Amino acid sequence: MLIHSPAPQPTRIIVEHLDLRTGGIRFFVLWIFFHTKNNPAVADINEKYKDKYIVSKPVMTTADIFPVIGKYESSVNMDAPSVTISLDPENKGMVWIEGLPQGKVKAMLRKSPATYKIPAQKTDDGKDVAEGTAIYDKETKTLNMVIGKNYNTLDPMAAFAPEPVIDETTTPNLNTKKVVVKKNKIKTKEVAKVKPWMYVGTKVETTVATN
Repeated sequence: MLIHSPAPQPTRIIVEHLDLRTGGIRFFVLWIFFHTKNNPAVADINEKYKDKYIVSKPVMTTADIFPVIGKYESSVNMDAPSVTISLDPENKGMVWIEGLPQGKVKAMLRKSPATYKIPAQKTDDGKDVAEGTAIYDKETKTLNMVIGKNYNTLDPMAAFAPEPVIDETTTPNLNTKKVVVKKNKIKTKEVAKVKPWMYVGTKVETTVATN
């Protein structure tokens, strides 16, 4: 006695023809449906390559590329409790820092993703701002900034190292006076020394409300 088992259901192509007549123009709408759910051949192929599928990464946003942008709050700097950093609309390698006692300051990207040099500049309010450094740590969501220390290309974090303590009672201060020789007369000219200004702030996370 022969036992006939049902044959595997082949892939079916269903074509429906819809004829619409409007103004003498004939439109054809074609639907093609591929039913592969019960096809053993397709199931075998899917099983063979299921571990080799490449999952596409989500598209990076501007905040992902430039993580420094955003709003910061500080419990240490009472003179700058709220700081905002935004991208320059024309130069993505430059940001504007607002909320500082020095005024609105620009900073230039030197190392990705978030190491910036603050060049010496004059603000819109006419204030002179010394050179500095701004670094955002994405892991701790912390912004460190110093103004009044030169940017160190080889080691930008060196700007945040504490300055060595100098005993002025035994060591002459050679940085406060500049000797000027003119017409055989020696004069001393006081040179203003900028005291470094330090900032530490935490990024304020914003959440998007969903219905």
